[in-house]
Amino acid sequence: MAPGRTHLKSTPMPDTIASRSGQVPGIRGDIRGEKELQLNEHTLSMRLERVAAHVPAGARLADIGSDHGYLPVALMRRGAIAAAVAGEVALTPFHAAERTVRENGLEERITVRHASGLAAIEPGDGITAISICGMGGETIRDILDNGKTHLSGQERLILQPNGGEQPLRQWLMENDYRIVCEELLRENRFDYEIIVAERAGPVMYTAEELYFGPLQMQTRSPAFLFKWQHRLRHKQQTLASFARARQAVPEEKVRELAREAGWISALLA
Repeated sequence: MAPGRTHLKSTPMPDTIASRSGQVPGIRGDIRGEKELQLNEHTLSMRLERVAAHVPAGARLADIGSDHGYLPVALMRRGAIAAAVAGEVALTPFHAAERTVRENGLEERITVRHASGLAAIEPGDGITAISICGMGGETIRDILDNGKTHLSGQERLILQPNGGEQPLRQWLMENDYRIVCEELLRENRFDYEIIVAERAGPVMYTAEELYFGPLQMQTRSPAFLFKWQHRLRHKQQTLASFARARQAVPEEKVRELAREAGWISALLA
């Protein structure tokens, strides 16, 4: 059997998912201010803990762009999932994921595949949940769009974009995925969102819902309001600088920025 190409096997799992242990700030693929943090399969970042909380108990998980494979290994160690695929297109993190799986003795439960995007998923995997974290929203959108043939429509999508949430929500809507949960958390001075979606037939969101998040607009969490208060100040400052600019700014750009500032002002009113 080739390294990193183990068979997926199921095992009975309890009904709980997320660990109750303490959470340590951090993010996969982002080392800003985190060089001294010991993030691994034992101690996930705050964001990966929240992603883990949305993985259904007993799921067969495909973690795309798995980096060191910390998420699937942590979930397997906790007895939260039945099987997993860790997909990674870059060789260095691919080998790191292989090592994490091997050191935890999980070769028979977690398959590590060197593949681009959803090509890491094979028909016999029986995947029921897909996580894609720590990438731009447009990149996640492209991964989903390019890998449509690997989607059965029965999977839960657990997505954690680093910005670009609007085009990602647009893709979900256009492909009949309903957003069933949204979270926004602030970590190391940056705002990050988690979007959970399931295919449920045609769904329509307004332009504002695609921009802010349909469920975020309903819950209006303190982190959500803080994010958009900050964004509004930034957009107002940008509009003021446009007005003072010696060179003409494209009218379409000004209109778009003014429209977004108007949406935010109405939201916060």
